[in-house]
Amino acid sequence: MFAPVYFDHNATTPLDPRVLEGMLPYFATQYGNASSRHEYGRAARRAIDEARQRVACAVGAHPTEVVFTSGGSEANNLFIKGAAACLTPGMVAISAIEHPCVREPAKQLQRAGWRLREIAVDDSCRIANADFQAVLEAKPALVSVMLANNETGAIQDVCGLATQTKASRAWFHTDAVQAFGKRPLDFRTLNASGVHALTLSAHKLGGPKGAGALVVDKRVELQALIAGGGHERGLRSGTENVAAIVGFGLAAEMAVSRLDLKETRLAGLRAELEGGLVAQGATVFADASERLPNTSYFAFPGVDGETLVGKLDRAGFAVAAGAACSSANPEPSHVLLAMGVESSLARGAVRVSFGMDSTAPQVRDFLAVLNTTILQLKGLTALAI
Repeated sequence: MFAPVYFDHNATTPLDPRVLEGMLPYFATQYGNASSRHEYGRAARRAIDEARQRVACAVGAHPTEVVFTSGGSEANNLFIKGAAACLTPGMVAISAIEHPCVREPAKQLQRAGWRLREIAVDDSCRIANADFQAVLEAKPALVSVMLANNETGAIQDVCGLATQTKASRAWFHTDAVQAFGKRPLDFRTLNASGVHALTLSAHKLGGPKGAGALVVDKRVELQALIAGGGHERGLRSGTENVAAIVGFGLAAEMAVSRLDLKETRLAGLRAELEGGLVAQGATVFADASERLPNTSYFAFPGVDGETLVGKLDRAGFAVAAGAACSSANPEPSHVLLAMGVESSLARGAVRVSFGMDSTAPQVRDFLAVLNTTILQLKGLTALAI
């Protein structure tokens, strides 16, 4: 069977075989409902408790601060809308490069009477300090700035931003979905700096789809999005997805255990890739910023990104045109537009994101295929003119 080289780990990662092995009993023999009081239920509850402990340990949090959700999107919505429901409508401030699962609930708040303010970024995809200061002067009630961007990989100084936010007494949230498993993450340090909540997702680090978490300071009052039986401290009702939660705990533990090796190895692959990209005439976005070690976002002038991704897929390489969650949207990346990238170049954006199974020979093969493909596309463009 045809199996393309997978260079789209920011969209999702393959399920680690060890994670799958740990999940299997909860699909078959250990099928109890964790709210039941018999042994089947108690076994499920123990499994959830152990997974919560693993996730908490992986991010330097206390287990009681971990609220399991169906994924990163639900966790972001839980914070944005759940916190807003407990506050007098005011200003919600989010960075201009946030994932849609932060931007859209913020827009919902705007329609409900909140003021929405997007915080500008510079051409390196970093928060523009002057604009951030202007936001703080307006006294926001909620602030959300992602730790690492899912498209460019640019990393924000979330601790510094949260420290500056303390005087406004706003609740500060960070979407850490892309950062978790790729760089150290410590909620105690973040919390001391003024971060009140962060979002995690299992399927970005070798875990299953359908499991995520909001790690939240218990001083933050939240209204549940899903009411019912009072699961997850009353913040997320519904019978728990035990198998996925178990997988999340195992994946979190394993991701942290190999973090140093992962950072070094993936950064080397990215350096080799980007050396080849620049030699071929590509623009690499946010290359002046500290970035996730596995992520490269680039474009070739005059080449459409969707077309290039399709041709690379047929040649055996799975990459992304922007963010996978927005793949149905024909508009240029809002992240690149916020960085001041011209619309014509932004439409050509392609993202490569490596995983631990990616290799240097794969990168070299990719560069060779890319070079041939770009020459073909530019030739077709020239003929059309």
